[in-house]
Amino acid sequence: MSTAVKQGLAGVAGVRIPASSPADRYDPSYDPLIDDTPGRNRDYAPTYWVDTAGVPPDDDGPIDSDRDADVVIIGSGFTGLTAAIALARDFGIRATVLEANRVSWGCSTRNGGQAQCASGRLKRSQWIERWGQETALAMHAECLDAMQYFRRMIEGIDCDPQDGGHLYIAHRSARMPVLEKEAKLLREVFDYDARIIDRDTLRSHYIDDHEAAGAMHEPEGIGVHAGKLAFGYLKRARDLGVKVHPGSPVTHWTREGDRHLLHTPGGVVRARVVGVATGGYTSQTLLPQLRNRLMPILSNSVVTRPLTPQEIEANGLNTHMVLTDTRVLRHYYRLMPDGRMQIGSRSAITGQDAPQKRFEDSLVAGFHRKFPGLKDVPLQYSWWGWVDVSHDMMPRIVQPDTSAAVYYALGYGGNGVMYSAQAGRRLAQWIAGQASTLQLPIFRSQLPYPDFAGLFRAQWLAPWRRLGQRMLYHWYHLKDEVM
Repeated sequence: MSTAVKQGLAGVAGVRIPASSPADRYDPSYDPLIDDTPGRNRDYAPTYWVDTAGVPPDDDGPIDSDRDADVVIIGSGFTGLTAAIALARDFGIRATVLEANRVSWGCSTRNGGQAQCASGRLKRSQWIERWGQETALAMHAECLDAMQYFRRMIEGIDCDPQDGGHLYIAHRSARMPVLEKEAKLLREVFDYDARIIDRDTLRSHYIDDHEAAGAMHEPEGIGVHAGKLAFGYLKRARDLGVKVHPGSPVTHWTREGDRHLLHTPGGVVRARVVGVATGGYTSQTLLPQLRNRLMPILSNSVVTRPLTPQEIEANGLNTHMVLTDTRVLRHYYRLMPDGRMQIGSRSAITGQDAPQKRFEDSLVAGFHRKFPGLKDVPLQYSWWGWVDVSHDMMPRIVQPDTSAAVYYALGYGGNGVMYSAQAGRRLAQWIAGQASTLQLPIFRSQLPYPDFAGLFRAQWLAPWRRLGQRMLYHWYHLKDEVM
């Protein structure tokens, strides 16, 4: 069935418009700092999430002609779809969503599925250092509100939620005092019931991680099936009248009066308002206000075959909570509902290097240090994906230029599974002209340029970012494993 026929039948009751099929193969070496676009209608990465999520819901096919749209969202991941949902549900605005490849092709189907009570990479103590206690408390309230909103958003979506909080695990005894200090701050300043769990209790009652020296338990944290969640968001958005067009990368962006002309291979979409929600797959050429303001970082993830009940018991896997350790280059891991173990961490620097097996081998070695009894359990899935990291480790949901009706929500730093829903809602508020109450720093300042040793920030530092990343990764390895 052609796209034109699909769109003609879209308004006919009882007619199913199938999900679009890929026209191009998955590119394992894609690099957002090098490639002008993420491609056109490429297939999904070979992730556990996509393989086990079932048949993708219907979409509206690629753009195949010039057209007008009131609001366009670029990117159909968690942020883009939840923004479209909020626009339709709360403001009666039915957006058009443009996706370069398949729906939720990027971050949303390549993550660890961990919904934590965070909006970026900084801890609460670091919020106080940066903004002062009053703003830090307001940021915490925003995160708590975001967590409750996320819980409401996943209701009715069969995404295998695993509730119970988050265990932040000290991978060395030297990290325990840091956790104890942070837990005390969370309880006394933020009224957030973080508790310390000693090594023996952790390993006997929760998770027998052989590296663990103890842990901090946070009351908020949910594991989800990322693919099922993405597909659930897609179905909900389209049920609300949202048009979602995969295989439609924005290759060129111009202005004509008060209209944004978004050029795709199939036609030009003329939009009054544009929201950008492209995550770690944001091309350098997409929007001038975003050039050099994001640092895409690769993360690897592997998933084992289902463990037997005997293997689960023998290896002390007594919790389904989401888990991260205290490495700077952190490991995130958990026992999933179907009995598989999943673990991820940072990996290669460039897209060209990403397919090298040594990065998977390094991740697996870390997994075996934690759980030596699982050394003989084979992997069934292995993938990598780009994480959108801001240069100050905090996201932004902003209007970068008050003279143009353009907004973006980016920079979660690996903590976007939960906060992306809130970011989508905040992006919808901006687009609908209802953002006057959004006064936190993440809503009122742009993503910053790279910095030099914390002394100054400048766009001209951008070409040196990956050299700096290589040096930092060596330093982080020393901090994580030696010092």
